[in-house]
Amino acid sequence: MFDNLGWQEIFALLLVALFILGPERLPKMLRDIMNGLRKLRQMARNATADLSDQLGTDVQLEDLNPKTFLRKHVLSEEDEAMLRRPLDGLYSDMEDVAKGADTDLRSALDPNEGSDSAGATKPNGHKRAKFDADAT
Repeated sequence: MFDNLGWQEIFALLLVALFILGPERLPKMLRDIMNGLRKLRQMARNATADLSDQLGTDVQLEDLNPKTFLRKHVLSEEDEAMLRRPLDGLYSDMEDVAKGADTDLRSALDPNEGSDSAGATKPNGHKRAKFDADAT
């Protein structure tokens, strides 16, 4: 429930609540909050159970994302593969183009791939500056 809060933050929140609400009202307020959370969880469980009964399949809360829901409950594996097939070809083509551009760029930046480029000199006699193609 408090995955992103550490113990120090929870303790600080409880201290602030104690100062704001006072020791008389704090236990009742915490009890009301916990009851509200229980009711909210029960409503979510009931909604997923009703949806599972209506659809005839097992539905989890993570499945309520429309993309995940369609992929898992409406599309068969063959339908999903048929939808992915044209995109897979485009993806592999783009990957090939990107790899080709990367090798062209590397060879243009460092024509002496086999030699040590730190000590290489330019034709005008100046030393070549160190350049990291991955840093830009």
